[in-house]
Order: sequence, then structure tokens, then C-alpha cells
Amino acid sequence: MPGKLYLVPTPIGNLEDITFRAIRVLKEADLILAEDTRTSAPLLKHFDIHQKVFSHHQHNEHQSSNEIVKFLLEGKNIALISDAGTPAISDPGFYLVREALKFNIAVECLPGATAFVPALVNSGFPTDRFCFEGFLPLKKGRQTRYKFLAEEERTIILYESPHRLLKTLDEMATYFGADRQLSVSRELTKMFEETVRGTVAEIKLYFETHPVKGEFVICVAGAEVKTSKNKYKDDDE
Repeated sequence: MPGKLYLVPTPIGNLEDITFRAIRVLKEADLILAEDTRTSAPLLKHFDIHQKVFSHHQHNEHQSSNEIVKFLLEGKNIALISDAGTPAISDPGFYLVREALKFNIAVECLPGATAFVPALVNSGFPTDRFCFEGFLPLKKGRQTRYKFLAEEERTIILYESPHRLLKTLDEMATYFGADRQLSVSRELTKMFEETVRGTVAEIKLYFETHPVKGEFVICVAGAEVKTSKNKYKDDDE
């Protein structure tokens, strides 16, 4: 019988956020795939997990996925972790899951930490409907994406690195308007966790005079709902 592929979320900062189930699965797996084995080593050591660990990241995932599928077909149970959070959410994992499903290999994703959920809930913006964008394109297609998102009426969630934050806020002022409301969270679950709320202009001014460190989650208030006199009425009206 084929083995099973487990996607195991790991803490995004605070080690206490790992689940008992995640620890059990990692200890019972035949091998563990890690985005960066050096980053994952302290976590695994802390929880006394000694399984073999192999590298699986964005630069080798296409090639390594074929080998991993072979192990799964031989009956091995394999656990995939990323540096932090849930695998395949702006991290490697999607391609491997797709390849495993092609061969009818069972895939199980454990619930657990992911950065955008606490940032969204903490933002104060509507949470019933939202748009998760992850990292915007670095160059090609970036302006096109901004123009598209400028009309998005749902709450928008973006990831950004510290060295690009101020430039991204400049771009948001251009495409969303300097008065669009934002909520910017950094260092979630860690000692220096911080959430800053305000307009694009206000938040840019804040981070021009405060440390820009850690990984950032940016929540953007949706565009105002446009109304029209020719708007179709509901069927029950």
C-alpha cells in the first residue's frame, strides 16, 4: 500500500503554538521534508524529533517531487514542513501535493499556524470575505496586479519582506490612494509582535522612523462598494 503525505504546520514564532498531533506525526513519519534543514533543526531538536530530514524547497521541488512520490508509492509516510507556518501557503508544497494526487496517494494537511489568519482577525477589517494574495510579483505583472486589486471590495491580505516594505507602501499610495486604511503586522507570536493601523500615508511615516524588521503581513481595507442607479434588483424584490 502507498504511504501518506502529511503537510505539518510549524510555529511562525512561538514554539508553544505547535500541536500535539503535529509532534506525533513528525515522530512517526519515515522521513521529514524541510524547506531549510538548518532552520528546522532547532525546532525538531526542541521536540526530540530525530527522523531523517531532507531538503525540499522552491529551487528543487520539481525534481525532488518525483523521487518523493517513489518513496510514497513504496509505502513510506512522509511529513512536509516549511520554515514556518503551513506548507504550500506562500511556501513549497503545492507541486508535491499535486504530484502525489496524480498517483492516488493520500494527502493529509494538519491544522495549525499560518501568519495571515491572526493578522486578518487583528486588523479590524471584515473577515467574512477576503482575498489572500501572498507575495505580489516582484517585477513583471506587479503594476497590473495593483491596478486589479485597487477595485477589490474584499479585505486584501499581502505578505512582504522588510527590505521591500517602504517601497510597497509607496506603491500602495499610488494605486490604492494614500488614505486607504491598512493594518500591518510583523513578528507575529514573537516577543516584539506589533500591529500598526492607519492610512497608507500614516503607516509609511511610522515605519520611516521605526525598525523595519521581521516578516510582514499587510491587510488592506477593501475598496468602497460602488452603487449604480441601474443596479439589478434582487429576485425577491
